[in-house]
Amino acid sequence: MALPVVVAGFVALRLVLRRAGRRALWWTVAADAVLLAVATVVLALALGGGSAQAATAAAQDSGSGSAALIGAAIAVAASTIGAGVAVAYTGAAALAALSERPELFGRAMVIVGLAEGIAIYGLVVAVILIGKA
Repeated sequence: MALPVVVAGFVALRLVLRRAGRRALWWTVAADAVLLAVATVVLALALGGGSAQAATAAAQDSGSGSAALIGAAIAVAASTIGAGVAVAYTGAAALAALSERPELFGRAMVIVGLAEGIAIYGLVVAVILIGKA
C-alpha cells in the first residue's frame, strides 16, 4: 500500500533535484533529518508508552521469546548479506579462472558453494534460536 507513495515521492524528488540542483539537495537532506527525528520520537513514545503494570506483564510473558526471535532475524539477515558478498567475489573470481582454465570448474564451484554455506549456517542458528523461544 505504501509502495506507490514511495515511488511517487522518489520520482518527485528526482524531478526537483534535476531542476534546482544543489539547493534542492540540501533541502532534501534537511527534510530527511527532520523525518528521522520525528520517527525516533514516535518510536520512543510507542516503546515507552503504556502502564508499567502492562509492560511488566508483557516482559514476563514474552521477554526471552522476543529476544530469541530478534536474534534469529539478525542471524538470518547478517548471514544472507555475508553470503551474498562472498558469492559475488568468489563467483567473479571463479568465472575469471574458468575463462582461462576450464578444467578448474569443480574446484571453483566448491569454493562458491562454501561461500553459500554461510547463509545455511545463519539459517541453522535461527532454527535453534526459534526452537528455544
